Amino acid sequence: MLNNYVLRSVRYMLDLSDAQMVKIVELAGLTVTKEEMVKWLKKETDHDYAECNDNVMGHFLNGLIFHRRGKDENHPVPEVEERINNNIMLKKLRVAFELKDTDMIEIFQLVDFRVSKPELNAVFRKPGHKNYRNCGDQLLRYFLNGLTIRLRGLPPTAK
Repeated sequence: MLNNYVLRSVRYMLDLSDAQMVKIVELAGLTVTKEEMVKWLKKETDHDYAECNDNVMGHFLNGLIFHRRGKDENHPVPEVEERINNNIMLKKLRVAFELKDTDMIEIFQLVDFRVSKPELNAVFRKPGHKNYRNCGDQLLRYFLNGLTIRLRGLPPTAK
């Protein structure tokens, strides 16, 4: 999934300003400008659109964890992976919003998407584990939509 889509989704979900988005990235130790953030938040069809790279996305997700949960000096700072995939995004979002697997299943149900506990747990396994599964774009998109509904108090979508 495009990093820019996740940035836009989280921004809308939490009703954050451009300046707040920049501060979230800075919480994880990366300095970006407001102008860069504005370009990353634009739609792909806009002429000023710029693609958000994995380094920025990793810092944003770690900063989101600090923004939502606070920085704990007793715990190590999460690493910023070289390549960010949907599995990593989903894991970091789960940590940032302090969600258990039952919470996540409820979030998926808000958008009328059914996922079982073993299917969900397979997404959080390490690559190479016999039960590991890749998180597809659709699963991450449904999760972001369901989390938005949960946090903003919107009515669930009907199919």
